[in-house]
Amino acid sequence: MDGIETKVLLVDDEEGFVAALRKRLSIRNVKVVAAHTGEEGLEKLSSEPDIDVVLLDVKMPGMDGITTLREIKREYPTVEVIMMTGHATVESAIDGMKLGAHDYLMKPCEVEELMVKVEEAKSKKRAHQDKILEATGRELQRKRGL
Repeated sequence: MDGIETKVLLVDDEEGFVAALRKRLSIRNVKVVAAHTGEEGLEKLSSEPDIDVVLLDVKMPGMDGITTLREIKREYPTVEVIMMTGHATVESAIDGMKLGAHDYLMKPCEVEELMVKVEEAKSKKRAHQDKILEATGRELQRKRGL
């Protein structure tokens, strides 16, 4: 951990799982914002711009995880998503990775394994944001003739 609080959006329709994971992550300096549907998750992303990583359940009623992932990547391309499911199939894992998921974990997973994946995803997001800032700065300098 880098000492800076990590902010995670947990999107899962199982309220008991959300409550348990929120508790386990909060003692590891992770702030958890919860949503119980894909639609609610997208709303939370729009109102919480400092989300580092999304933990996204694949199987949910209504907007499923794959559809939600597609929307997240369309609207928030630098946000990293870790797909989670208790009902994994090879097809859903492949679909998620093709659509830009950072990783894919089976529920339940060890919290330490999850924390490693969250930190990797957070670092990847930061690196993307740094590259964008650097490119933007170079473009501004070029326009100003510097």
